[in-house]
Amino acid sequence: MPLSEELKARITAEFPKYPERRAVLLTALHFIQEECGGWVSPDVVPELAELLGILPIDVEEVVSFYPMYHPDRVGRFHVQVCTNIACCIRGARGVVRRLEEQLDVLSGEVTEDGLFSIGEVECLGSCGTAPVLMVNNERFVENVSADDVPGLVERLRARAAGGGANGSNGAGGGR
Repeated sequence: MPLSEELKARITAEFPKYPERRAVLLTALHFIQEECGGWVSPDVVPELAELLGILPIDVEEVVSFYPMYHPDRVGRFHVQVCTNIACCIRGARGVVRRLEEQLDVLSGEVTEDGLFSIGEVECLGSCGTAPVLMVNNERFVENVSADDVPGLVERLRARAAGGGANGSNGAGGGR
């Protein structure tokens, strides 16, 4: 899937804001994910690299390093659970297991309806409010427990059906 002309224009409009084109990479990847269903298809990597005057491997390294970029298809609601030590000690594995049970997919998979995917991330940087998860790249859900999962899933389903607030992860905030 090639980059649309509108997307290329949006990316090139960022060039004057930075000292060199390559510095637009992170912003461009966010734009691509917005337009392409939440992930960065390998098909767009060479075109983006050419647009920014960098090598495709430079793009691939960034996509594979940062948990906010997704090299594989994700659901409309990509639920990322921190599974670093602080979160695991406080129950993150139980949160992941409950999500897997509730959604009938394993971490790294997408539900049949394309609505949800689960990911485990190394660190979301909120150890003091562990365990923490993030839906898409929105506000953290902090101090989450396995018991909170059914309500979270229900709120996200309502949001998908048009019953949730825009700009909110549908989780009702942290505790």
